Amino acid sequence: MHQTINGNAENVAIARAINELRCGRAVHSAATDTADAGMLWASVETLSPALLQRLAVLAGDEGVSLLLTGERVRALGLAGAVNLAPAYRLRLGRDAQLQQLALLAGVASTGEVEAAQAAAAGLALERAEDFLADILRLTKHAKLLPAVVVVRSTSPAADEDVLAVSAAQLSTLATAEGFELTRISEARVPLAGHEDCRLVLFRDERDASEHVAVIIGQPQLDGIAVRLHSSCLTGDLLGSLRCDCGDQLRAAVDQLANGDGGVLLYLAQEGRGIGLANKLRAYQLQDAGLDTLDADQHLGFKADERNFAAAASMLRQLGMTRIELLTNNPEKMDALERAGIEVLGGQRLVGAVNRHNARYIRAKRERAGHLMPAVKLEESL
Repeated sequence: MHQTINGNAENVAIARAINELRCGRAVHSAATDTADAGMLWASVETLSPALLQRLAVLAGDEGVSLLLTGERVRALGLAGAVNLAPAYRLRLGRDAQLQQLALLAGVASTGEVEAAQAAAAGLALERAEDFLADILRLTKHAKLLPAVVVVRSTSPAADEDVLAVSAAQLSTLATAEGFELTRISEARVPLAGHEDCRLVLFRDERDASEHVAVIIGQPQLDGIAVRLHSSCLTGDLLGSLRCDCGDQLRAAVDQLANGDGGVLLYLAQEGRGIGLANKLRAYQLQDAGLDTLDADQHLGFKADERNFAAAASMLRQLGMTRIELLTNNPEKMDALERAGIEVLGGQRLVGAVNRHNARYIRAKRERAGHLMPAVKLEESL
């Protein structure tokens, strides 16, 4: 990897691009690092009317296009259920309006689902180039809706306020399985009911996200009990009844403390990796009748956007490479095995079922393959 004065050039480019997208600014990328022409692109979620107008002027007669994931294209009724491409382009022409883009992207309210499908009918659809799929991956990493407005553009060299990110730099997000977090700080932090605890903080240098290892007791490193817990503000902190996350978090701490000790990895992966804003959008869709997996896919995401490479990095740096995993999710076990962590076995963690989370838990069992007891909705609703 190319090194600059600020270190890894790919990480620097990714971090800057994420900031530009969140701040509503356009970025330039080309299909190859030597290309004279490429794409100017910006997140639909943070797009301003002024930026859209400037992009439309640059686009000329060709007009602007909307870049969407296969999942979102399917939700708009433009693709079948199988053999979806990672990314598609919708040609919108010269007169694209911000309201139209927001509607097609899923930024608009859930009451406009049918209107979005009607707006998409008849639009020219084509499979997008591979590097454009990496652009959508970057918007997901920024915790934005995976929907991008794009226009063809020459190199932005003459326009110094536009960040250029190469196709090679974008592609690093697709090959991040072996990356290592940076261990930052640690301290003894007594918890209520379990005082012998220590917290170790790790940072992802690509986007400054932070993950915490909670070491409970004085566990033996070989065959240590481990819980991977994705952050859930609504469940963990506020006691939301829409999920079982808070129950699982507290049960995991108790189980580790009452046994021989262990480690809980608290991962910054809100909403199965889609972020809090999109999780709340998905909640609206669930209230309209979709289950938790369909709601995420309706917004353009996969059923689960999490990457457990961060957890594997934390375990390696803590010297924990042979573990017992507390989980209902077989994919967590498989992901850690692929990352070089030996999983000796698993233990289930079951939260309470109530009328607010019964459909959620049933979807995890019946559609996501989680190892959980059967849920009889008629007894919970």
